[in-house]
Amino acid sequence: MSDNRQTYLLNIDYITFCFYLALVGIGGIFIYSVDVQQSGAPENLADFLFHMQSGKQVLWIIICLLVFSFIFFFLDYKFWQTFAYLIYGGGIVSLVLVVLIGTTIKGATSWFTFGGFSFQPSELAKFGTCLGVAAYLGHWSIDLRNTRQAIQVAGLFILPAGLVLLQPDAGSALVFMSFFIVMFREGLNPLLYVIGIVGGVTFVLSILVPPLVMILLLAWLVIMIYILYEKDQGLLWLGGLLLFGVLLIFGYREGYGTYSLGAALIALIAMTYRQYLNFRTKIIPVMMAGFLLTGGLAVGSNYVFNNVLQPHQQQRIDVWLRPAEAKKRNKDSVMNLENSMLAIGAGGITGRGVFSGRMTQGRWVPEQDTDFIFCTIGEEQGFLGSAAVVGLYLLLILRIVMLAERQRTAFSRIYAYGVAGILFVHVVVNIGMTIGLVPIIGIPLPFLSKGGSSLLGFTIMIAVLLKLDKHRGRIKKNAIVNF
Repeated sequence: MSDNRQTYLLNIDYITFCFYLALVGIGGIFIYSVDVQQSGAPENLADFLFHMQSGKQVLWIIICLLVFSFIFFFLDYKFWQTFAYLIYGGGIVSLVLVVLIGTTIKGATSWFTFGGFSFQPSELAKFGTCLGVAAYLGHWSIDLRNTRQAIQVAGLFILPAGLVLLQPDAGSALVFMSFFIVMFREGLNPLLYVIGIVGGVTFVLSILVPPLVMILLLAWLVIMIYILYEKDQGLLWLGGLLLFGVLLIFGYREGYGTYSLGAALIALIAMTYRQYLNFRTKIIPVMMAGFLLTGGLAVGSNYVFNNVLQPHQQQRIDVWLRPAEAKKRNKDSVMNLENSMLAIGAGGITGRGVFSGRMTQGRWVPEQDTDFIFCTIGEEQGFLGSAAVVGLYLLLILRIVMLAERQRTAFSRIYAYGVAGILFVHVVVNIGMTIGLVPIIGIPLPFLSKGGSSLLGFTIMIAVLLKLDKHRGRIKKNAIVNF
């Protein structure tokens, strides 16, 4: 081995690389475990490689390691910023083509098929979007405090997300929203994230609670804040609060809920307007504006859920938020989630052992080697094994964030945060859906789930990250670099 090649090997971040290899190896083991239990042991090596799903995954692992080596040893680190927009554009074109001429599998036109292999372009589009956002947002003239520029940056990842929704693949589209994490790091106004969180909570509550009740709760909250804030007029506001409650309770008991709510809101607005005339504080108009906007959002969210979302999308949300009601309407709709949780719980502390998962053997959980592979790990390795896998992901993401912060160019830093954000959303959503914390939307667990497209996409992300990190010492800190 030449001195130059030895230098390359010495400068690689071995911690990140070892995390990558460990997760890929764990994935290979459990994919094989599922495969053997469902298809039987292979008769020979050829039978394993060409006729078993786990054998195909091994071939993909070999391909990915070769691609990793090519990127790290042979491609110049300047290549990625120089051709960032071209790679991003190629990802957009592939997403358009797959909608037009792609193969439909399980209801989604998300695949190109050739020679017995299937390829999902959205996985590589995530990598291309990482490069595109890093190249644009990393330019010295871009400032996210400028509303127009912030919208332009958001458009770079909203465009591929929209194309993925056309397939339709809501899970992969959601992953592109991880770039808001990047924008937060680069200075986007935190208030926008607070508004987004409030909007998300309101959407969920508007499904669980009727819109009129939501408005009632919001109005009560506003009045309680007034009582706490205006201590010298607490009795006045307390009386108004009691009047508000009496009007609503009486109205709903007598069947005049809408009229009662209107009268109560008029009382609330009258009290608020009186306080506003005093002009003692700016919190009054702010609170009223927040109340009106959130109430409107609650009504709009309820309408969207009932009239815009497709039946299968409504069903997934019902299984997540209202499993008992969903089970009454369709018993099978909740079965996947229940079996998933049973499989993970059946593993106990130490698990039943590799190749010994009864739920896996019985095929009670669907997609056990792809979207629900964490169930296999939970049943066969128990709490300790599951915690170890989650710990590996946590350490990998934290390590990538550390690599991001030590980069000397904005492009490399933003790219690294893009990779960390994508990994974070994939891990949280995939594991969360197997234990009922998020809706079942179907995205792979990075490095572990079966699938060459996913493994190749994440491998390229990690390889480029380590390549950029290796050469960070060649660039002076805060220097403006033109490639």
